[in-house]
Amino acid sequence: AKMAAEASDLLTGWCLFGLALLAILIFCWVYVRKYQSRRESEVVSTITAIFALAVALITSALLPVDIFLVSYMKNQNGTFKVWADANVSRQIEDTVLYGYYTLYSIILFCVFLWIPFVYFYYEEKEEDDGNTCSQVKTALKYTLAFITICAVLLLIGAFVPLDIPNKKNSTEWEKVKLLFEEFGSSHGLTALSFSISSLTVIGMLAAITYTAYGMSALPLNLIKGTTSASYERLENTEDIEEVEQHLQRIKSKCRDGRPLSSRDRRTLQQLEERLRTLRRRERHLESIEKSWWTKFCEAIRPLKIVWGVFFIIVALLFTVSLFLSNLDKALHSAGFDSGFIILGTNLTNPLNMLLPVLQRVFPLDYILITTIVMYFIFTSMAGIRNMGIWFFWTRLYKIRRGKTRPQALLFLCMILLLIVLHTSYMIYSLAPQYVMYGSQKYLVQVRCIFLLFPFNLDQCIVTRTYLFLHKFWFFSAAYYFGNWAFIAVFLIGLIVSCCKGKKSVIEGEVDDDDSDMSDDELSVYYH
Repeated sequence: AKMAAEASDLLTGWCLFGLALLAILIFCWVYVRKYQSRRESEVVSTITAIFALAVALITSALLPVDIFLVSYMKNQNGTFKVWADANVSRQIEDTVLYGYYTLYSIILFCVFLWIPFVYFYYEEKEEDDGNTCSQVKTALKYTLAFITICAVLLLIGAFVPLDIPNKKNSTEWEKVKLLFEEFGSSHGLTALSFSISSLTVIGMLAAITYTAYGMSALPLNLIKGTTSASYERLENTEDIEEVEQHLQRIKSKCRDGRPLSSRDRRTLQQLEERLRTLRRRERHLESIEKSWWTKFCEAIRPLKIVWGVFFIIVALLFTVSLFLSNLDKALHSAGFDSGFIILGTNLTNPLNMLLPVLQRVFPLDYILITTIVMYFIFTSMAGIRNMGIWFFWTRLYKIRRGKTRPQALLFLCMILLLIVLHTSYMIYSLAPQYVMYGSQKYLVQVRCIFLLFPFNLDQCIVTRTYLFLHKFWFFSAAYYFGNWAFIAVFLIGLIVSCCKGKKSVIEGEVDDDDSDMSDDELSVYYH
């Protein structure tokens, strides 16, 4: 009966993982199709975006599986289960490790080869319509730079030793031989870990920019809601009348045949563009006001407020936990040279207290970890959607429903891939013991008494995630300082979001540079 119960729990875990994979694929297809432009959509870019987004979400889902498998090898009394001998444990560890190998290799392939090639191909297609061979050659030329960067990172990670023995009488050949021996003993893990850690630092910068802002903007937007479509139509009609009157006053100056001054001509052109934009807004607002989706959103407005309050509480919980975890590292770690790594926990944070309580009821702790990971992903999406895609102070693309260009979707998916890599370290910062050991316990005999402790470095199995996270101390130090920056940006974003008023019901949907043909793209969502 006990073996049957264990098999049932294991089967339940894998079934949940399978359902999560199916849900991820469906969500990626719906999300990409929702935001991509109907006029500029391409099959290859659409498939690339869906695949990259799915890889990002599947990689994030591997962390709860890793924690579940190392926890499942032990009983609640701290002893290993009958089937979990050394060989079986090693097989499970290797299976998870190969899963990380595969997904991280796919991420490297997407970031350094596939996404750049598709992006540059469509950039060239816009400039040179017709010659496909020329477009492919140009795209490959630019992609070669990304491949070179990837090769350099792999070589650095493969052949730069972490610990160099201090032997004064060693020859240069012995040092080179040591490099190859270390590369062979690590089976490429160090090279892959260095490359992934380098991308994780970039993902950390993206998380500081987009995720931190999304964690504050998403809940407050749900709480505050949007302005009424009918009220905006009334204001828009008044603006149209005002612009038309201004136009009439300028045009009246040339009724007697006199030419307009250069200043009046510029003003006339600006007013005509303004009038076209206002009329497009009028058409969109009219469509929204009559749509069934608007009526449905108004009906569930109380539910949105509840979700907004819940999300802001979760965001504050994460921020407090991250602050206490970083403060613990600042006070009790060995400092910068060790990457601010600590094996124990001296300052308990709320999340680290909650997870051991949920461990008593399977699978509540894994559901919470999965929810946290998904929360980071969705707040990142919200941050990118609200801010757009920026390169320093220049906005490259906007993410708009039904009007997002293929290149913008590719950028979006690449940013999410990088943020997902940093998510694992964020979760580790929030609950370090749980991410390292899960719910494992171990027994210690003191005289004739057995005492049960939460974890032990020698008697418990470490998750494969931890091995990837802390291979290089200088990356851990960068993550530590990145956490402080994340907290600061979140607080700034919270203040800014609180001071801002309600969003327009069509915010970001109508811009001055839109064409009249783009109005038809949103009709799918409003009728």
